[in-house]
Amino acid sequence: MEPSYTNLIKSQAIELGFSKVGVARAEILKDEGRRLQEWLGHKYHASMKWMEREMEKRVDPCLVFPQAKSVVCVAMNYYSPEQHSDNPERGKISRYAWGDDYHLIMAERLEKLLSFITSEIPEVTGKLYVDTGPVMDKVWAVRSGIGWMGKHTNVITREYSSWVFLGEILLDVELDYDEPLTDLCGTCTACIVACPTKAIIQPYVVDSNKCISYLTIEHRDTLPKDILPKFHRWVFGCDICQDVCPWNRFQKETKESAFYPRQENIAPKLTELADMSQEKFSQWFRRSSIKRAKRTGLARNAKGVLESGESSR
Repeated sequence: MEPSYTNLIKSQAIELGFSKVGVARAEILKDEGRRLQEWLGHKYHASMKWMEREMEKRVDPCLVFPQAKSVVCVAMNYYSPEQHSDNPERGKISRYAWGDDYHLIMAERLEKLLSFITSEIPEVTGKLYVDTGPVMDKVWAVRSGIGWMGKHTNVITREYSSWVFLGEILLDVELDYDEPLTDLCGTCTACIVACPTKAIIQPYVVDSNKCISYLTIEHRDTLPKDILPKFHRWVFGCDICQDVCPWNRFQKETKESAFYPRQENIAPKLTELADMSQEKFSQWFRRSSIKRAKRTGLARNAKGVLESGESSR
């Protein structure tokens, strides 16, 4: 494929509002697949059984899009400077969920990008993903040079720290491929030390069973009593490992209005979340990532924090 096509695609991605774009060769992820297999073998994926079922597809992009030759990866900055409340009566929601659901925004932009690509190169077909299929977003972002994998297992970019959403388009055409970046975490262990539940059991390995983000979003059972007192009032997700990262000095405020915080999401009252009706939940979190936890999960999280005594600290 002519270099001009690669540049054209990248320019259009930036024009559509993506913060970074890179391109990787679509190929079997041998090393990453081996590490994933080891991670699954230790049961670090907790109850996320779909990761076992989709193992082969996660490793080989041609199993989800047989014609795949290139992976166009994009990142979109979502950071906003508002701070979490110190009020013990207020819960904490991960920064990524303050605004509109990123799946909707990213998918819409990627559809526009794919439409542009097929109009400029009619013989090309593609398939897009935004954290909804068996495609390892973080791995491809690293392979495409968007950023490197931090020790907290979030992708870190030079320009925006780790406050980015990721997505990709698999294309059946060869493009010019970018080189992965050097891992710039060095000897830093800030994220590992700061994790209150010690979920980062070693650099680049997170045990979901101990992770506050997993427990407040994906976990459907009762919350573990030994970990609950360490939640620090988080009721949906957790930003601690990202907040302490030294690369945060490069964070920039997002230009995407859809990611601006809804004021009611920054510091919600724990008692209000705990007693919320389904009707109010559906209204409050319309077009929000928080719907992933469901009303029962969010109420469970808020009640757990209240009962653990954290709200009195």
